[in-house]
Amino acid sequence: MPPPGLESLAPMSSPSSRRRVAVALSGGVDSAVTAALLHAEGFDVIALTMDLGPASAGAVRDARRICDHLGLEHHVLNLAARFQESVVGPFADSYAEGQTPLPCAVCNREVKFGTLLEAARDKGADLLATGHYVRLSDGPEGPCLRRALDTHRDQSYFLFALPRAVLGSLRFPLGAMPGKDETRALAGRLGLPVERKPDSQDLCFCPQGDHASLVARLRPDASQPGPIVDTTGRVLGEHRGLIHHTVGQRRGLGLGGGPPLYVVALEPEGRRVVVGPREALACRSFGLRALNWLGPGPGPALNGTPVRVKIRNAAPPVAATVHPLPAGSAGGLDARVDLETPAFGVAPGQAAVFYGPDEDTGAWMMGGGWITPPAGPLPTPAAPA
Repeated sequence: MPPPGLESLAPMSSPSSRRRVAVALSGGVDSAVTAALLHAEGFDVIALTMDLGPASAGAVRDARRICDHLGLEHHVLNLAARFQESVVGPFADSYAEGQTPLPCAVCNREVKFGTLLEAARDKGADLLATGHYVRLSDGPEGPCLRRALDTHRDQSYFLFALPRAVLGSLRFPLGAMPGKDETRALAGRLGLPVERKPDSQDLCFCPQGDHASLVARLRPDASQPGPIVDTTGRVLGEHRGLIHHTVGQRRGLGLGGGPPLYVVALEPEGRRVVVGPREALACRSFGLRALNWLGPGPGPALNGTPVRVKIRNAAPPVAATVHPLPAGSAGGLDARVDLETPAFGVAPGQAAVFYGPDEDTGAWMMGGGWITPPAGPLPTPAAPA
């Protein structure tokens, strides 16, 4: 029997027609409602919870309470070593290299929709569902991702690196929800034990938000002090470590007085933080590595494909053209992005994520790549035949 309130959401299918779906159950409200919705739709739901180490203890406990309430089969998977290797280590490496990492996107590709999807299939499920706010629909090339109905909670930016081949095996029931308030209201109707659990504001492996201590322990060089210089190389002060800075940053430089200065570059080889006026941040073109193309065709057109691009999750999408680069381009770059108007704070290590170029296609997420610092001038796109 479903718990009170669940039977009113949708009629239960007959057991013989049920399809098994695994829900990535984190112990939070979103994944709990995801599991409840799929259960109500008649799916044979099992729950998979990732144990990533001591910081996961509360999540595992709450996930068990949710499964007890919904009557779901629950599996806890020890993925701590895999997570450390694929996410935490590269996160620390990125800071040591003077970049600003995006670990959630790495985790989504390598762990959640990689290792966890394999575990779901091993347990007889051919679908994996999560509580991400994103929509899945049919497109000209097969399944495609679209921005969530609630654009303020949209999480498509963090899913840009998912291979096209896995999209047909995924489900995102919350993508069509009007907003988080409605999700919580539904959790209340269902009596879910995590109805009032607050949203997590920190990285799951830095529950107190202190990423600097983690990186300093794993990559001590990233926490070493060094000079703060202007764009001419003149020393203005000293910083406490590259891990405390990101391109576009204004506050926390400790320089005091004078006109506003922004971080325009991080140079790990000399442990230098380069600062300058806001206009020094202006960027019209940048390179991408590990391009994951989810738009039409096998990749961007040789003469360029118009898109709208986000350079950070909170940044608005802006008009641009993405060009493929020839194999073997300097710096291992796969694509070049040319912006119609300059962007400020384009940070290496973050992602550039593409969306449709106009009002009709703007919700369509067309893939993206990792913003990469250029090793000299950006390569020129190949000329179309």
